[in-house]
Amino acid sequence: MLMKTENLTDHLFEEDVRLTGITEFGTPWVEFLNGNVAIPHEGARFNISFEGFIDGPRLKGHKKGVDYVYVRADGKFILDIHAEIKTDDGDNIYVHEDGILIPAEDGSAQGELRFTMNFSTSSPRYSWLNRAQVWAAGTVDMEKGVVKIKAYQS
Repeated sequence: MLMKTENLTDHLFEEDVRLTGITEFGTPWVEFLNGNVAIPHEGARFNISFEGFIDGPRLKGHKKGVDYVYVRADGKFILDIHAEIKTDDGDNIYVHEDGILIPAEDGSAQGELRFTMNFSTSSPRYSWLNRAQVWAAGTVDMEKGVVKIKAYQS
């Protein structure tokens, strides 16, 4: 059986969210961002809440959730995002995202994001998401608290 190979990178949606809160676990976020404190050898953990909108050809709605960020001692950011999407037509969709944040080499509060998304819903209208392979890339400005993502389905 031949695999269908066209449309391996369909644009699914764009995401524009704002960071709404940060829970610290021993390492002060602002001091960490400003480079005033080093990452401890055991790493640093932050829970970062966010809220915003997604808009695309097949999915539109409001998204909110929490990123359970772990920053390793070597500076790598590990993302573990749990969120819910309330679609414009009233359905709820759960999404789990995992990936990395790549900090800017110039030491600024900018960063690049790379992750995969896994969706779960029993809505007949959006059940296709349960089987979708979705990857995303974007940027974050940690100082301004702005995240912009583009998601693709393969």
